[in-house]
Amino acid sequence: MRVSSSPAARYAERLDLPWWLWLGGFAAAGLLATEIWLGASGIRSWLPFVLLLPACLASLLWLGRIRVAVDDGELRVDDARLPARFVADVIPLDAAGRREVLGVGADPLAFVIQRPWIPGAVQVVLDDPADPTPFWVISTRRPVRLAEAILAARGPADTAQD
Repeated sequence: MRVSSSPAARYAERLDLPWWLWLGGFAAAGLLATEIWLGASGIRSWLPFVLLLPACLASLLWLGRIRVAVDDGELRVDDARLPARFVADVIPLDAAGRREVLGVGADPLAFVIQRPWIPGAVQVVLDDPADPTPFWVISTRRPVRLAEAILAARGPADTAQD
């Protein structure tokens, strides 16, 4: 494990699903399996439960797989990495702000990781002339903490260049 030069810059979050989506997903899979079970006999009577319930579990786990982390001077979102030295500004967004940034006038070149069940987000404005991406929008449950962590990770990199 590498040790970060800025302990205040550490941040980690997993964008997992809330309990009510798990409940709804398994209820829908169970109802569908029961519907198929009612019209079948023999092996076809239990096969829907064996197939649909694990498929539901795999789908829900896949939906909640995204991890957001700030450590060692970079922002990591799933497998995307952004060195903090290329961050110009970070703007915490509430649900209305996220809707405005991702709405009708959204930039098609923006990097977006959005989860509809998470109301908050951050907009990370980039300052990299070699990258056509103007900004990142990342869903998070704690937008202010994530913004502070990104800005703190950027701080030591800026002082090292002076």
